[in-house]
Amino acid sequence: MVSPNYPLEIPGQATRILLHACCAPCSSAIIECMLENRLEPTVFYFNPNIFPQEEYERRKAENIRYAESLQLPFVDWDYDHAGWKEKMQGLENEPERGRRCLICFKMRMTETAHYAAEHGFTVFSTTLAASRWKDLQQISEAGHEAASFYPSLIFWAQNWRKGGLSERRNELVKQHNLYNQTWCGCEYSRKH
Repeated sequence: MVSPNYPLEIPGQATRILLHACCAPCSSAIIECMLENRLEPTVFYFNPNIFPQEEYERRKAENIRYAESLQLPFVDWDYDHAGWKEKMQGLENEPERGRRCLICFKMRMTETAHYAAEHGFTVFSTTLAASRWKDLQQISEAGHEAASFYPSLIFWAQNWRKGGLSERRNELVKQHNLYNQTWCGCEYSRKH
């Protein structure tokens, strides 16, 4: 187990957190850490970047399986790959961590923030910040921008790679036999 003393920089006094989840492996140690710190995460699955749909469904099923094993609320949001692709026009050849990633993060965080505000959450975060392949500054920018549209909402820009969470993630993947993919799901990043 992750030490309950892992220093979480929890904004405000919130205990209910809307956690945007990209996949079960990235969610696992984060959720465990939140629970050990007496937080109440709701898993929010909105990932229109994932392609093909079979891959999207497989990752969603693993997220659901993990959330249900912990009796956590799970929100399955809209899979709008066509809308995502439209927003990515002209960015298809951008490298990983390039402008395409930032636009993708903004789309996903904007939708997460909207759901959070509409459903009484005051804080939201994302498991995207657990991946060493992603740019933390881009994720933070996208989350803070999304939160700025709602005066009562805060984006929690926690660095989920610290404090042994990456190592614990790997342990939980094995322990729960989680499907552990090797790319973010974007058809363009897989080509590069």
